Amino acid sequence: MQPVLSDPMISPIQPNPSTAETASDIVLSTRNLNFYYGSQRALTEISLDIPRRRCTALIGPSGCGKSTFLRCINRMNDLIENTRMEGSIQLDGMELNSPTVDVIALRRRVGMVFQKSNPFPKSIYENVVYGLRIAGVRSRAILDETVEICLKKAALWDEVKDRLHESALQLSGGQMQRLCIARCIAVNPEIILMDEPCSALDPRATARIEDLIEELSKEYTIVIVTHNMQQAARVSDVTAFFYEGALIEVGATEQIFQRPREKRTEDYITGRFG
Repeated sequence: MQPVLSDPMISPIQPNPSTAETASDIVLSTRNLNFYYGSQRALTEISLDIPRRRCTALIGPSGCGKSTFLRCINRMNDLIENTRMEGSIQLDGMELNSPTVDVIALRRRVGMVFQKSNPFPKSIYENVVYGLRIAGVRSRAILDETVEICLKKAALWDEVKDRLHESALQLSGGQMQRLCIARCIAVNPEIILMDEPCSALDPRATARIEDLIEELSKEYTIVIVTHNMQQAARVSDVTAFFYEGALIEVGATEQIFQRPREKRTEDYITGRFG
């Protein structure tokens, strides 16, 4: 069944195409991106291309600008007073650093999963369909189908299918994080941003999320911030190393970890600092 939705940007049960022909396209590009907290510059001249339907990991020591860059992509930094962004950031050719951008629509296209899982104090079902209800979707058939598909994509369906109307706050930490991923993909984003999504999880739950990231990157573009070098090496196709607000090096993950071109990259990866 193909849903007819009130918002053309939201089609939760229509899978994105994933073919070898389109997989290497660039979905998002930044050029000479600068970001300021007041008079303090947090990002300096960042020029970076994000490939479509791949996982890109942002690595670097604490305070180097990784999370700030991530929040530039969906304009979350707009919520912080006395900040400003300069330069270009384009999503499929659309300039995001423009006062004419519909930020709400942008955040449907660019979803976000935070470091600490943040399910709403609602049922599992209502968490998943929250974005659709906000967009005006009322069809029970569409909502039901979306819940099942998204929970299956988040590898959570088998664990919760018999208690969909129970509180999401009763789930374990790893289950809550997978529920947040299901909620994110329910509005069919192009990009999923993940800000250290496993930092509060135990090793078993972390492994489940990492497997999920690998699976989701076949259909969605994923950008993940992580301090875990092993995690970046396991889940990402591309790795970008940030240091003191600058992009030092970016390349295929295997190249970055085995044959880094920059000494600062090598020193960070080998544990000499950070």
